[in-house]
Amino acid sequence: MANNRLTEAVETLKAIGVRMTPQRHAILNYLLSAMNHPTADEIYKALEGSFPNMSVATVYNNLRVFKEAGLVRELTYGDASSRFDANMDEHYHVICRKCGKITDFEYPSLVDVEREASRATGYHVDSHRMEIYGTCPTCQQRKQ
Repeated sequence: MANNRLTEAVETLKAIGVRMTPQRHAILNYLLSAMNHPTADEIYKALEGSFPNMSVATVYNNLRVFKEAGLVRELTYGDASSRFDANMDEHYHVICRKCGKITDFEYPSLVDVEREASRATGYHVDSHRMEIYGTCPTCQQRKQ
């Protein structure tokens, strides 16, 4: 499945005129296979052994390209570094208050809430974000 997603993502980038470099391909592949919502620094550290000439700026620039192409979303929570999620399906996140781990959580979209917010306020609502906080199982085990 990740290979199909990678092929589709590469085709999307080519269609908008983005040249596919080995570094860009590796960053995209890492993002599509990562389940931990990595930061740019985490991506850089994971790939620096394979690409010693790659800089953190290269990672950031490629993440911006992927974001503009609609292939990843940037997750910002408070003052922490942005994290990147290649799962573009509608979903929510559960965030551990202790370690910062982010886990995907499937739940029916809150489109009705968006409609009601629009009706009640007159806003043209185009998106929403729901965050759920708690303590992950790993941190619960450490506490005991």
